[in-house]
Amino acid sequence: MNKVQVLSKLERAWVSFHKSYAGLTDEQLLQPGATGDWSVKDILAHVSWWEEEALKHLPHILLGHRPPRYSVVYGGIDAFNALMREQKRSLSLSEVCDQMDAIHARLVEYLHSVPEEQFTTETRFRRRLRLDTYSHYPIHTRAIYEWREGLS
Repeated sequence: MNKVQVLSKLERAWVSFHKSYAGLTDEQLLQPGATGDWSVKDILAHVSWWEEEALKHLPHILLGHRPPRYSVVYGGIDAFNALMREQKRSLSLSEVCDQMDAIHARLVEYLHSVPEEQFTTETRFRRRLRLDTYSHYPIHTRAIYEWREGLS
């Protein structure tokens, strides 16, 4: 793959993710149960904080550094997710949506500045990008669709 193909893959997954919750009311977006006790709002915040993690760590990966392990710093990814959920819980739905759009735009803008060679093979950079974005979104896209089926 090249940069254009990776960005296209990321954008297709992003659009699909947005479609998964399109048309839901604010009340439905705030209703617990979309994934465990998480609401769709929680999922939107979750996707955003992982894009923020990508923005934080991808530049360091380009410099040859390894990000700290979540198991060492936070006690694991689940503990990190719980911590971040608690930090984002007080945000309104509109704040979560605004943050999500802004963070995603920053990520895409950043990716345009990254050298092509980071996209052509499975580099540490591309692996981190994939895990935090275009292979992550579909997990939550499916979960939201499955949850929506139960709303009928």
